[in-house]
Amino acid sequence: MKSSNAVFAKQSLILTLSAGIIAFLLFLILPRNWFSPALPFLFIFFFACSMISFMVLGKSLGTRISRFVPVFMLVTAIKLLLYITIMVIYIFTNRKNAVAFLMDFFILYLIYTVFEVTQIVRLTRSPSKPAPEVKE
Repeated sequence: MKSSNAVFAKQSLILTLSAGIIAFLLFLILPRNWFSPALPFLFIFFFACSMISFMVLGKSLGTRISRFVPVFMLVTAIKLLLYITIMVIYIFTNRKNAVAFLMDFFILYLIYTVFEVTQIVRLTRSPSKPAPEVKE
């Protein structure tokens, strides 16, 4: 059986490559000013952030279930602060394409957040127990 980290890494890599191909095709069709020059780096950034947070959450789930919720909240808070910091720094240093960067960042944030949450929910679900037999 493969570890949950390896499965997540494979699925996350597939997601990243698929989103990158879609972004490239849209880049060929849509106006260039809709895309930030930092977009390729955003894919790497979101892949790395989601991989690290999944590994930390998986490790906390392995120890005790009661430890998972505080770790989940801490990881989420750290990621949000990191995301805000990245956005603010980029906006102040590159005002010319700040709107494109924010649009790209927001779209990737939504994609990776939905993906990560679905994977964490799958990881935390306990296997279904068979229903007890009813004796008459």
